[in-house]
Amino acid sequence: MWRPWAKSTVKIHDTSSSPFSFPTFKDIQNLCTEDHPSSHIKKCSSIFHRVRVANTFLRSLALSLPEPKPGPGPENNASPTPNKTTAPPLQQQPSITIPGTDKRIVVYYTSLRVVRSTFEDCKIVLSILRGFRVLVDERDLSMDSSFLNELNQIFSKGGGCSQKLTLPRVFIGGRYMGGAEETRQLNESGELKKIIEGLPVADSGVCEVCCGYRFILCGQCNGSHKLYIEKAGFKSCTACNENGLIRCPSCAV
Repeated sequence: MWRPWAKSTVKIHDTSSSPFSFPTFKDIQNLCTEDHPSSHIKKCSSIFHRVRVANTFLRSLALSLPEPKPGPGPENNASPTPNKTTAPPLQQQPSITIPGTDKRIVVYYTSLRVVRSTFEDCKIVLSILRGFRVLVDERDLSMDSSFLNELNQIFSKGGGCSQKLTLPRVFIGGRYMGGAEETRQLNESGELKKIIEGLPVADSGVCEVCCGYRFILCGQCNGSHKLYIEKAGFKSCTACNENGLIRCPSCAV
């Protein structure tokens, strides 16, 4: 029933050298061969060795370099920024005067609220000066535009700046003192009181004619700033300003 065991005539080649001796698998042996663990250790140790050497060199280089010294740069030579609120001394103020005002204070200001900061500055300065109970010649540019031309002429003759003037402008005893910031600082330091000493004392109370507005309606044109002449028709009134107002004769300084 079973075939008798017979010795095979097929020759089997010796494959003890490699299990993959066929030509088609000659490269698989190299691809699948794992590196020995010792090779990884050598590679890693060499990399860390290079990193340590590089760090050591950088540290030694940083320690050997001298620390930079502050040079004569603009940020080192620049003087401390002066405080913007610091007013220049009186002797450094421009030599600007108003003739005929040696016995009073003259203030150019505006009562309009168009620019809030300017209005607040004018209000504060007037409040400070009125508190000394002296004669204050208040010249409101919003009530009479001729005050603006007058102020520009004062500064142009005195060699003042040609830029647009800001308000208020204060003159004491005919001498220009500055604006709102200078007046506040002089008042806080007590210098303003010393400067005002000797000026005539003003009467307390509000003027009954103009109620403190310093202006009244023109009596010739009744505030219209227009006059009718039979032969020439309507003409501008020359006795008042463009608003039909004249300075109050009762409280005018």
